[in-house]
This record gives sequence, C-alpha cells and structure tokens, in this order.
Amino acid sequence: QVQLVESGGGLVQAGGSLRLSCAASRLTFSTFAMGWFRQAPGKEREFVASINWSDINTYYGNSVKGRFTISRENAKNMVYLQMNNLNFEDTAVYYCAADRWGTGSSAEADFEFWGQGTQVTVSS
Repeated sequence: QVQLVESGGGLVQAGGSLRLSCAASRLTFSTFAMGWFRQAPGKEREFVASINWSDINTYYGNSVKGRFTISRENAKNMVYLQMNNLNFEDTAVYYCAADRWGTGSSAEADFEFWGQGTQVTVSS
C-alpha cells in the first residue's frame, strides 16, 4: 500500500513562509508525478502544484504562482512545497498526492494516492 506522509504544517503570520514535506513509500517514486492540493473549510479541494517524474516540468495553480515552489528528491522519495508570502487565503489542509502516469497534472482525478494532510494556518 502506497504511503504518503505530509509534514511541516503549522501556524504562521501573513507574509511568512513554510516548507511542507511529503515522504513517499511503497512505490517506485521516480516514475510518479507528485502534487499538492489544499482544502479550506467549506471549500472544494484545490490544485496547488505538481511536478512530473523527471523534475523537469512543474505546474501551479493561479493563486500560488510566484509564491510557491514544488520540488522533489527522487533519491529520498521526498517532495516539497516551499510557500512564501503566505496570506490568510492560504489557510487550508494541504495534501500530497501521487500520479502513477508521471507526466504532471492539475486534475485531482489523475492522482490515485493521497496523504492524510497537514494543516496550514495563516494569521492575519
């Protein structure tokens, strides 16, 4: 069973930064595309960022472009989300997800494995 475990969430002031990490196991990590999604209270889950298997192509949701950066370390089975200039609207549970087809996508349906999520709260 594929496991994805997020960490690094917490409480941060507006304008601050956080780095989320996702540790993946029980999959051939280097062949999977990885993504981050988020869900705020009362809202649908939203695409944040994804990265293809080879670390060449990255994709971002419009609301985070220029502020967030996704990266991966295939040797460590890790994917990261560096979040800068956070604002109140970034408050959400952030989920790590894996897509076995590896090309990178913004579509939630393309990601078949999901972590449990980590809470990010931005205080205004």
